Amino acid sequence: MTTAPQQLDQAGIVRRIPHSGSMCLLERLVSWEAQAIHCTTTTHRREDNPLRTASGLLSPNAIEYAAQAMALHGGLIAEEGSEPSAGFLASARNVRFAAQRLDEVEGELHVHAQRASGDASQILYEFAVRDAQGRPLAEGRAVVVLNTPLATGASS
Repeated sequence: MTTAPQQLDQAGIVRRIPHSGSMCLLERLVSWEAQAIHCTTTTHRREDNPLRTASGLLSPNAIEYAAQAMALHGGLIAEEGSEPSAGFLASARNVRFAAQRLDEVEGELHVHAQRASGDASQILYEFAVRDAQGRPLAEGRAVVVLNTPLATGASS
């Protein structure tokens, strides 16, 4: 059983996901359990957000926020002393957006991911990114593929 912390700040998150510097979009782990995770952030409001374009931070970037929560979840559920499985986002499906831009959303974003199914090679997550009042901004499903040459950086 893992003894991973129940809450983390951004520095703790950076130590557990492959994103660093301004590319670590999550600021706080609020809670997690074996099948779910909840994080918050205000990085969507930053002018220096690395995903921001001249048009602003568009809603499809919510998928990256959710993917980082999934990566953090994988690190938290890994067996104590083991290396978390390397993975990559293989697909996002049934994604629905309720806003055009994230940078116009006031307050924190709440990023939720729920493990729906999976095995040692892939995991299906359902995700939701909501505003501070709980209104959905983006929802969908994502498949994370684990331990493949692409995910681990190995070449054939």
